[in-house]
Order: sequence, then structure tokens, then C-alpha cells
Amino acid sequence: MLYPRVSLYALMLAAAGIPLYIHLPRYASVELGISLGAIGTILLLIRLVDLVQDPLIGWAIDRWPRAQALYAALAALGLAVGFPLLFSLQPGQGVIVWLVAVLVLLFSAYSLGMILLYGRSATLAKRPEPQELMTLAAWREGGMLTGVVLAAIAPSTFALAGTAEQDYTAFGYFLGAIAIFSLVATRPIWQRKPITGDTLSLSGLQGSGAIRLLVLALVNSLPVAITSTLFLFFVEDRLNLPGKAGPLLILFFLSAGLSVPLWTKISRSVGAKTTLLIAMPLAIVGFVGAAFLTPGNLTGFAAICIASGAALGADMVVLPAMFSIVLTQAGLNASTAFGIWSFAGKLGLAIAAFAVLPALQLSGFSPGDANSAMALTTLTIAYAVIPCLLKLCALGLVLALPTAEQPV
Repeated sequence: MLYPRVSLYALMLAAAGIPLYIHLPRYASVELGISLGAIGTILLLIRLVDLVQDPLIGWAIDRWPRAQALYAALAALGLAVGFPLLFSLQPGQGVIVWLVAVLVLLFSAYSLGMILLYGRSATLAKRPEPQELMTLAAWREGGMLTGVVLAAIAPSTFALAGTAEQDYTAFGYFLGAIAIFSLVATRPIWQRKPITGDTLSLSGLQGSGAIRLLVLALVNSLPVAITSTLFLFFVEDRLNLPGKAGPLLILFFLSAGLSVPLWTKISRSVGAKTTLLIAMPLAIVGFVGAAFLTPGNLTGFAAICIASGAALGADMVVLPAMFSIVLTQAGLNASTAFGIWSFAGKLGLAIAAFAVLPALQLSGFSPGDANSAMALTTLTIAYAVIPCLLKLCALGLVLALPTAEQPV
């Protein structure tokens, strides 16, 4: 039951990540009446907290490795408390202050859980070997993608159940319940003896090749960050497909989840670098296709969701596993490194929100309203063209990785 429990803890964290990255911009703008520019600024300020916090969380996990059960509990409890608070907020004076406070709690708990889960790869694997680390990654990312699907489908499910006016409130309590259940069910995995390594250093990161992978992770996170932030806007306002965002999001992540075993098998056969070189062009094709879609083209966007979802599956499995493997082979403490890795990913989300949301606002874009051709063109460029260019940069970084690689 080791890997299924790892998968369950990953499910909890992924279910928390979707509302923070997908639902939050629309929820805050439509339900709470906060401007897109203000939302982008809030998310950037929270990333500044992460700039200090995430590496410190990783350092603390490495400094007190036997407290991993406590860290796991604090992460789950933070999510269990934070989500009911977040989705119970009401518009009005002071809502921005409350929103910032709750988001700091949620992002801190989310960071703690993610850094612990990924930083303890050598501990949670049956053996700290490349093949076993890849197997662990497949179980972990399978759980992640299952959690994503649950979180994607839940709001619309609650609405269909007759709670249309309270769907976000019910969603918050649902996420809190998942966190409590996961905490109880996964306690045994945090009783395993932690495997630790040498203190992390810049020279150690450089020598292991981890810095190169950190840069790749940051650049590669930007296209997904932008499309995640704008997904609901693109589907409902640009493609004019009201009510279809939930099913399309589920299709996207189902494609990612179903692709995980395939990418794992390919990586074991031809190596991680070659696997990424196969997968990344799928995402590029998806971005190009999205730019040329006409309003109402549900079939075309569904096909794009399938292709880009499959590409995401490779990113989720291969990149963290590559990072874990180089750290383990170099005998380095992983949690501090994954604290930096976590910050790099969230920095991408902050850059995306801070750059594209104010730009949309300046173009005159307003979610849920009639928008001008200029506003919709700006949305298309932000959602499809810019991510395509960034993904090409990430592909270039993969091409520059060392070629003398053994399959993992």
C-alpha cells in the first residue's frame, strides 16, 4: 500500500492546486468583484512570500527529517481550514485583505505538502534507484492527475445538484474533507525512515546538473501557467462555449492521466530527454491550433485538449523524476532543492498572472460580458501565441541537455 498512499497524498495536493490556479481568477473577479489587475498583483505579492518561504520550507524538512509526519499533517490541516474560508468570502469592503490572508495560508500549506512529497522521493520509493524513482513518479503523478479531475468536475457537479448559488461554498468544504481523509489514510508513509544526503550547495547543484533542470522547469512552467490562468476565459469568452469549460478541463487532465503509463514506459526505453523531445511538440501543435479556432468550435478545442493534455503528462512525470535522480545520484538533500523547484514553478504562475491579466484589462476585456474584437484578439495572443513561443524556448533547453543519458 506504499505507492497507493503516496498517490492519495498527491491527489489531495492536486485537488488543492486546481482551484488556486484555475478557478481563482474567475472566482475572485466574478464572485468577489475584484479587478483582473488587482488579482494579478495579489498573486505576484504572494509569490514574493514564496521567494523566501519555499526554500526555507525545504531547508526545514532537511534540517529536521524525523518531523516529516508533522509537516504532512500541517500541510493537510492548512488546506482543510483554508478552502472553506476561501470559498465563503463575500464581496465588499475588506474582501481583498481577507483574500490575501487566506491565500497566504493556502499557498503555504500547499507548498509544504508539495515540497515534502517531492523532496522525500528517495524515502518514499521502495529503493532509491532510478527505475524505482520513475515508478514512484508515475504513481505520484497519477494521483495528481486524479485529484485534478476531481477538482475540475466538482463545482459543476455541485451546481447540477441544485446548489448553483452555493457551488463554490460546497466546493470549499469538499476540498477540506479530502484533505482530512488523506491525512488520516496516508499516515503510514510518513513513518518510514527518512533518507537524507549532503547539505545542498550551489556547487553541488551545478555539478549534479540540477541548475540546468531548474532553469528548464521555470521556462517550461510559463506556457502552462498562462493557459491555466486564462483557460476559463478562453473557453467561455473567446470560444463562446458557456458551460463547456468543466468537461473540457476534465478531458485535458484525463488525457494527461492516461498518458502517464505510456510516457513512463517510453522514458524507460529511450531516456528522459528523448521522451520530452517527443512530447513537447504536441503542446506546440496545440497552442498553434488554439490560435486559429473559431467561436463555437468545440470539437477542435477538444482535440487540442487531448494533445496538450498528453504533453503535460510527460512533463509531470519526467521532469521531477529527472530532478530527483540527479540529486539522489549526487547524494544531495532533496527537500531544499525541491523548495527551489517549487518556487520556480509558482514564479511562473505569478509572472503569468501579473503579465497577462493586467494586459487583458487594458485591452478592455471583461469576463462574462460582450467584448470588443481587440479584447478577444489580446486574449488569443495571450492564451495561444505567447505560450507557443515559450514552449519553443523550453524545447531548445531540452535539446541542450547532455545526450549521454541512460534510460530511466
